[in-house]
Amino acid sequence: MTVASGGRSPSAGSSAGRSSPTGRRARSGRCRPSRGGGWAGSRNFGRFHDPSARPLVHHPACVAVTPTTAPRAPGNGNAGRRLGGRRLFNFDRRLGIRFVAGADEAGRGSLAGPLVAAAVLFDYQRLRPRDVRALGALNDSKQHTPEMREQLYPVVLRIAARVAVASRCPERIDGRGLHVTNLRALRDALERVATAGCICLVDGFRLADLPHRQRAIVDGDATSAAIAAASIVAKVTRDRFMHRADALHPGWDFASHVGYSTPEHRAAIQGRGVSPLHRLSFQSAAYQQLAL
Repeated sequence: MTVASGGRSPSAGSSAGRSSPTGRRARSGRCRPSRGGGWAGSRNFGRFHDPSARPLVHHPACVAVTPTTAPRAPGNGNAGRRLGGRRLFNFDRRLGIRFVAGADEAGRGSLAGPLVAAAVLFDYQRLRPRDVRALGALNDSKQHTPEMREQLYPVVLRIAARVAVASRCPERIDGRGLHVTNLRALRDALERVATAGCICLVDGFRLADLPHRQRAIVDGDATSAAIAAASIVAKVTRDRFMHRADALHPGWDFASHVGYSTPEHRAAIQGRGVSPLHRLSFQSAAYQQLAL
C-alpha cells in the first residue's frame, strides 16, 4: 500500500518540544509521528481507474475522521455556484489532455501547525456529467465555509482518479525555510498522483525537477477544477489536524484559528509562549512584535 506521507509529520501528541517557561520550545531534532491519534496509520481510499497504475493515496492525518457513510453531494446550492464548478472543469477540459493533476497547499501563512500540500488527478476520459454536477459548487477552498468544505471533501475523494497529500511539520519548515518546504511538498504530492501523459497544474508556482509537463496558474484554485479540488483536500486535512491538536495542546485555541494569526492567537502566544506546533523561524509581524 502506498502512503503519501511526504516526509515526517508533525506530532500533536508527542512529548518532544514542549513549551518552556521562557516561551521557547525544546527541539527534538526531528519530527516524530504521534502515537495518540495524531498522524499515525495509513489507509487506502480507492484506486485509480487504470489497473496498471498506483492506488489512490492519502495522508494518514485524515484516517481517524474520514466519513464512513456514503459521500453526498454538497447542499442544493444555487445555479450560480454550480455554474462556477462547471467553469473550472471546462478550463481543465480545454487543455485537451486526458489526465489533469492540480496541487495546492494550506497553512503557508500560519504561525502554527503543519504545511499541507495536496494533489488531485482527474481522468477526463472517465469523468461523467453527474460527477461534474456533484462538484458543481467546487471553488477555491477560501471561498467556502468549513461546513461546505467538509461536504465537498468526500465527493472529491470519490470522483478523483488519485489524491495524495504531503505534509511538512513546523520543525522541518524551520529547518529548511517556508518557501523551499512549500515547493517540495507540492512537488511530492504531484509526483504521487501524476501518470504518463498528464499535465500538472500548480497554483502560482513552477516546480523544479518535476518530471511531467506543468503550468503555473495564477489564482489557480479559482480557475482549475484540479487545483480547486486539491485546495479543498489540503484545507480539510489541515483543519482536522488542528482541531485534534487543540485538545492535545489546550490554551492556544487552535480549533478556532487553526494556527493563523489572529488577535486572540497572538495574545495566547504572548501570555503562554509557544507550543510544540509553533514555527519559530517564521518572521511574521506578530512574532516581531512579541520579540519571539
